Amino acid sequence: MELNTISGLAIVGVICSVVLSMGVPIALFIVGRVKLKARISSFFIGAGTYLLFAMLLEQLLHVLVIQFCGLNAQSRPWLYYVYAALAAAVFEETGRLIAMKFWMKKWLDFPNALMYGIGHGGVEAILLGGFSGISNLVSMLMINSGAMQNTLAALPAESANQTVSQLSALWTTPAPLFFVSGIERISAIILHIGLSLLIYRAVKAGKCRTAAFTAVLAYGIHFIVDFFAVAGPALLPIYVIEIGVFVMAAGTLVMALKMGNDGRTVNSSLPKYLSNFPYFTGFSAHSLVK
Repeated sequence: MELNTISGLAIVGVICSVVLSMGVPIALFIVGRVKLKARISSFFIGAGTYLLFAMLLEQLLHVLVIQFCGLNAQSRPWLYYVYAALAAAVFEETGRLIAMKFWMKKWLDFPNALMYGIGHGGVEAILLGGFSGISNLVSMLMINSGAMQNTLAALPAESANQTVSQLSALWTTPAPLFFVSGIERISAIILHIGLSLLIYRAVKAGKCRTAAFTAVLAYGIHFIVDFFAVAGPALLPIYVIEIGVFVMAAGTLVMALKMGNDGRTVNSSLPKYLSNFPYFTGFSAHSLVK
């Protein structure tokens, strides 16, 4: 039962990831509220929809499929990757569609669709990147200070060994990878904003082929990105995976911004709200859609 010292670079990486995972959603929320005049409720509907559909309903399905059917990444990895990506796409995009079609029906417009995406992606970033990062940071500091050793000494030998095994990732993981978590959360937020705008376009298009195509497009993009993220590490370096996810997320957002409510791209008649696009990216919206 031996604990190894955590490097300073790894600790800095976790701190940076926590700041990004928690700070970016808060900053985007402020911009959405102050600059775009979006409703605060749209943010919380996005956050609540993620919690309901991804953290509750999807997890219940995982219990049924993974535990009772025996499907996991070790037994049938590629089938598991397809299932995991498909489940995430179906539950999250269906939740997004229901929220915008029914819960946000009276005030659904571009700013509020964007604010929904900030809430959906933001709460995911805070939970997966922020809270988990804080937990890792506390464990790292306890290990380096010796407090963790004292805590383990009070546990039964079997429990202590299991805890050390779980903590070992904190010193065996290359330090630069701890910076990746924050970058990954930013990519996810960008993707969720883009997907939210696509579903918004679908809802606004009404009952027509354009609406169906746009909705299916959102489901398909979500599946492809998630499949690449979960299956990619088996074939590619993690840095390639993260770059690929960011490029796909950014491409989704740009496409959603270019698309009008009729499913066609827009050029001269951009929504007036896009004048605020530089607050999000630093680039002019008009330069992106020429």
